[in-house]
Amino acid sequence: MAKLTSWVDVSGDSDFSIYNIPFGIFSNNSTTPRVGTAIGDQILDLAAVAKLGHFDDLNMDKNVFSRPVLNDFIALGKPATKRVRKRIQKLLSDKKSPLIEKPRIFIPRQKGKMHMPVSVGDYTDFYSSIEHATNVGKMFRDPENALLPNWRHIPVGYHGRASSIVIDGTPIYRPKGQVLPKGADDPQFKATERLDFELEMGFIIGKNSQLGTPVTTDRAEDYIFGLVLFNDWSARDIQKWEYIPLGPFLGKNFASAVSPWVVTLEALEEFKVYGPKQTPKVLPYLRFKGPKNYNLHLEVAIKPQGGKETIISRSNFKYMYWNMCQQLAHHTCNGCDVKVGDIMASGTISGNEATSFGSMLELAWAGTRPLTLDDGSTRIFVNDNDTVTLRGYGEKNGTRVGFGKVSNKIKPAR
Repeated sequence: MAKLTSWVDVSGDSDFSIYNIPFGIFSNNSTTPRVGTAIGDQILDLAAVAKLGHFDDLNMDKNVFSRPVLNDFIALGKPATKRVRKRIQKLLSDKKSPLIEKPRIFIPRQKGKMHMPVSVGDYTDFYSSIEHATNVGKMFRDPENALLPNWRHIPVGYHGRASSIVIDGTPIYRPKGQVLPKGADDPQFKATERLDFELEMGFIIGKNSQLGTPVTTDRAEDYIFGLVLFNDWSARDIQKWEYIPLGPFLGKNFASAVSPWVVTLEALEEFKVYGPKQTPKVLPYLRFKGPKNYNLHLEVAIKPQGGKETIISRSNFKYMYWNMCQQLAHHTCNGCDVKVGDIMASGTISGNEATSFGSMLELAWAGTRPLTLDDGSTRIFVNDNDTVTLRGYGEKNGTRVGFGKVSNKIKPAR
C-alpha cells in the first residue's frame, strides 16, 4: 500500500485514517441528511465537495451525495465509487488541496448526527463461526457431537427482519414473548430474562443480481460494497421456546444494530488472510481461491448505568469458518437475487479462548459462569440500563482502518 499522509489532523490510533475513507449519512443543525466521509475527528461533507466541482470529471450523478441513504451512490458501481474514494484521498493528502481553504465543509464528528447508512431491503444472518456453533452445540445438544451434520457442508443462515435494524446510539427496549420457565409445562408471556448481544460483522450488497442467476465465489467481491459492525440482539429464552421447527423469530427480530460508517472492501484489502482449513472439502460451488478472511480486531464492552465500561470480549473476524464469498455464493446458488443495500451478517464471531467468545450465552456459559465486571457487579446476560458497545479495526505496518463503534443502551420492557 502506498504511503499516504493527510493535512487533516489524524491521531495515530484513529479508526478513520487517510487509508480508510468510509461512507456514511450525517446531518447537523444546518444540513439535511447527506453523504459524508470520516477523516480523523472530522466529517467531510461530500455533497458540498460535489457542489465545488471536485467530482465533475468523474462522469457521475453528483446528486447522489445529497441523498439521505447511500443506496444510489453504491448503485453507481465499484468503478465509480472507487474513483470517488481515490479522489477524496487525493484531496485530503495534497498539501495544496483546494479544500484547505474551505473549512466549513468539515464538521466535527461529535457535532454530527449519524443516520442509517443504507435503506435495507432484505437482511440475512449466518451462523458461520465454528467455535460459536460448537459452544452452542455443547450447551444444548451433545458435548461429544456438538455440530449438526450439515454444519461443515453449508453456510447455515436464516432470513431476518430488515425493518428493525437500527443505528448506533438507538435505545433497545427489552422484548417480550413466550418463554417456558424451567420445570414448567406451559409457557408464559413475559419480558426476556436472557437478553444477549452477538458480536458480528455485516456486509452490504453493492450490486443487484438477477433472479435465477447465482453469484459465484470468484465474483462475490464485486457484489460486496463494504462492511459494518453488527450487533444481532437476541432473547435467548424466547428463542429457545420458539426455534423448533422453523428457527429464530421473535427472539431475534426485535432489533439488530449497525455502526454508521461503511468501510469499503478496498480499504480492507491490506488485512486479508486465509481462514481455517475446511474439512471435509466443500462442494465445488463453495470453493474459492486466495485469502478471503480479514484480520480485524473486535471487542465488546458493557457499561452499567453511571459506571465505567468493562471490555468483556476480544475476538477477530479472521476466525470465521465460512467467509463472505461463500456466504453470498450459497445464498444465491438457488437463484435468489440480491439488491443494493441488502445486509448479510456473519453470525456470532467467537475464537478458541473463553475471552474471545462473541455472546453472553458463551461468556457466562448459559448462565452457569457469571461474568464479573470491573465494578464488581456480575452478569449472566445483559441488564436493563446496560450499554453494550462493539468496536473493530484492522492494523498492519502502521496502517489502521476501523469502524468506530455500535453502542446501544437497554431500556426496560414497554
